[in-house]
Amino acid sequence: MLTVTQLARKFGISRATILYYEREGLLLPASRSENGYRWYGDNEIERLEIIVSYRSYGITVASIVDLLNRKKESSQFQILRDHLLKLGKEILLIKKQQKAIVALLQEPKLLEENMVTKERWVEIMIAAGFDEAAMHVWHQKFEEMEPDEHQKFLESLGIDAEEIKQIRSL
Repeated sequence: MLTVTQLARKFGISRATILYYEREGLLLPASRSENGYRWYGDNEIERLEIIVSYRSYGITVASIVDLLNRKKESSQFQILRDHLLKLGKEILLIKKQQKAIVALLQEPKLLEENMVTKERWVEIMIAAGFDEAAMHVWHQKFEEMEPDEHQKFLESLGIDAEEIKQIRSL
């Protein structure tokens, strides 16, 4: 049996992610001790392996709930097919965004050297038409859809841990 922290370490994810999965009904502990500790057994570990696998494909938590709990008529094939089509659209959009950012920067080497700072990123977002509210929504969606990648992105901008925590709590 593993605790939340042990389970998080085993899978290289945050404790908060496991607690989020619990809130969403995706992963429930096998039992709780008298002091409130959550304990996870082999079945939960296997389930988390599946969840982590689906998340690595970019499948939303809501779709994973449907897949694992079979609440909807949606089949695995249909959910994965829909996700594949969505990824294709996102790739096209991201390619357009890359071109726009390179044009805004007028210095493609900045992207290659990973030297884009928080300040420069904010300038880019403003130049692209984002106001403060739109930037908040952008971060909220990034956090909702890819929390681990959002963390990595913020770190790549050289933002300190405390500010990252504030941004991610939006």
